[in-house]
Amino acid sequence: MIEAITRMIEELKQFEDELETDIDDQRKRFSYTLQQKKVVFERAALEQHRKLKSSLLAYIKASRISSILSAPFVYAMILPIALLDLSVSIFQAVCFRLWEIPRLPRSEYIILDRHKLAYLNGLEKLNCIYCGYANGVIAFTRDIAGRTEEYWCPIKHASHANSTHSGYHNFLNYGDADAWRNLSESWDEETGRD
Repeated sequence: MIEAITRMIEELKQFEDELETDIDDQRKRFSYTLQQKKVVFERAALEQHRKLKSSLLAYIKASRISSILSAPFVYAMILPIALLDLSVSIFQAVCFRLWEIPRLPRSEYIILDRHKLAYLNGLEKLNCIYCGYANGVIAFTRDIAGRTEEYWCPIKHASHANSTHSGYHNFLNYGDADAWRNLSESWDEETGRD
């Protein structure tokens, strides 16, 4: 079972490499490069983007009424998301240091770059900032929770989980009491953990 999982992980890494090659091809196709993590478009592409930008009024007129009515609910979520961001950042700063777990770089999760696209109007740019931030915070939170789970309770679930964090495949099998006891005893000996 472990060999099969390891093989699948290696295949996933190969797919990630292929995806990165595709992304490089896409950069060429859409006429931009990355220079010190900053996107730089060729002048002709940038001019074309500016021509395609719609006005704010045209954008709102073309919007569905359901999108307009739901906007206050969507934007109201920024407060709990920001509170989650703050809480998880403090949690990681304190607990991961105490547990001697390497901290996750928040900047690799919260990526705000789409608002710099010249073909987006002001509201579209705001939406891109919101989504980049909200989804980045959720991904950051998930990985911190995953590392916490890996520290305290690295046991797989009995039922199939639709989605798991990146460390889950290393967890102990559900019902493997001997493996759990051995792991617990090794923690006690190596780290002095209770």
